[in-house]
Amino acid sequence: MDTRNLIIGGALLLLTAGTWWLSRQSPLQEQRPERASTAPDYYLVGFAELQYNAEGVRSQRLAALRLTHYPGNDSTELSAPRIRMYDGERPPWRVKAESGWLSGDGEVLLLNGRVDIDRSASGEALAAHIDTRNLKVQPKQNYIETDEAVAYVSGKDRVNAVGMQAWFNEPTRMKLLSKVRGHHDVQ
Repeated sequence: MDTRNLIIGGALLLLTAGTWWLSRQSPLQEQRPERASTAPDYYLVGFAELQYNAEGVRSQRLAALRLTHYPGNDSTELSAPRIRMYDGERPPWRVKAESGWLSGDGEVLLLNGRVDIDRSASGEALAAHIDTRNLKVQPKQNYIETDEAVAYVSGKDRVNAVGMQAWFNEPTRMKLLSKVRGHHDVQ
């Protein structure tokens, strides 16, 4: 009985070794996509880009501590992204986040984690500050949106809401989506 087990064990060992050898020789293995396609093809440290509109006027600035590009889907990950959205002579809107993801076509920028949006005072307009999380940006339209809680402060005015859509081109406008509560200081 021990000889029989030894013969069966040896046959299984030869079968396993033969299967491994055949799998290494198979042309199908060469057709499998490389795992490296999910690896980045380049990265930049201290990245900054300034964009201009058709009239040659600056429209937007994107900066990040680190930019990492992935060729598989042509997307880009950003570490500590910063955006400035310019609107004529008015002070720019400044947006900063913990991290971000940019689609390959540049149409969608997802800002993840805490997001702060600021604008300095100018003329009669007071400074403004917005706190939120997880923002979707359409950079070419200077448009942002979120489904998260939003806190807006300008002077002594305060507004809290859940969900927001905002357009930062002239005329700048903001739509608060639900649970809107505010305090407006009458002067």
